[in-house]
Amino acid sequence: MSSTHFGYQTVDEAEKAGKVRGVFDSVASRYDVMNDMMSLGLHRAWKAYTVAVAALREGDKVLDLAGGTGDLAKAFAKKVGERGTVVHTDINEAMLRQGRDRLLDKGLALPTSICDAESLPFATGSFDLVSVAFGLRNMTHKDRALAEMCRVLRPGGRLLVLEFSKVAAPLQKPYDWYSFKVLPALGKLIAGDSDSYRYLAESIRMHPGQQELKAMMKTAGFGHVDVHNLSAGVVALHVGIKC
Repeated sequence: MSSTHFGYQTVDEAEKAGKVRGVFDSVASRYDVMNDMMSLGLHRAWKAYTVAVAALREGDKVLDLAGGTGDLAKAFAKKVGERGTVVHTDINEAMLRQGRDRLLDKGLALPTSICDAESLPFATGSFDLVSVAFGLRNMTHKDRALAEMCRVLRPGGRLLVLEFSKVAAPLQKPYDWYSFKVLPALGKLIAGDSDSYRYLAESIRMHPGQQELKAMMKTAGFGHVDVHNLSAGVVALHVGIKC
């Protein structure tokens, strides 16, 4: 049986999805609070930048993968208007439920679906834009997921991947200290779960860096890929255009 990584652990590929599901089941109810604490509120600026780069027009069709608690889906829905569509998805039911309820509280009833990004239940060429924010690194077969994202886009459609990446070298030591000392402590204090936040820090280190992910996106079928480093590379926004 093939193996893969779960943070710094090596596990059977068949086990990873269940382990990731356990992490997000554990943190779902406190996810938004922890995002603010972990990023010192910067995740809001990163997402706002992503929405600006998306440059959506009224009537566009958008697929938001690993949409979680719905920050991007909500912002995209405002841009595409009543003639457009934003499909809010996640593989994790607990996270998707949190997002659906939060969107409903804002008066937004969006199409919502539990789905695996490695095998999307949508027709080829269905969307103008696909987005995945802070979710790609948790996927077992990133190459399959990227190929599926490319498949469901129309020709000329765009993929936005917002994800933690490789930080600039001068910041590596303080970033490591924050990630492996402060984050688990915050997780224990706020969410009652230090192990899940230790995994999240490890998963960031195991995720492909900026240039490696750019190459993966090109292999998946994106003819042009731009990389936008945010906060000195703590996060990167990759923008791919389907051939």
